[in-house]
Amino acid sequence: MPYDPNRHHRRSIRLKGYDYSQARAYFVTICTQDRACLFGKVVNGEMRLNDAGRMVLAEWNMLP
Repeated sequence: MPYDPNRHHRRSIRLKGYDYSQARAYFVTICTQDRACLFGKVVNGEMRLNDAGRMVLAEWNMLP
């Protein structure tokens, strides 16, 4: 199905006028296609990263 901006649109949840480039703490959610568990698994309430999860964590930690 081709993209139709009149039909496929999402409402922004960003605060109007807020400068998101400021150095602050932000909550980020990463959701995979079909919510597949690609980065590891939760064992007894603790995240156990697999190789892909460790790779993503290393890249994330390099962000300023």
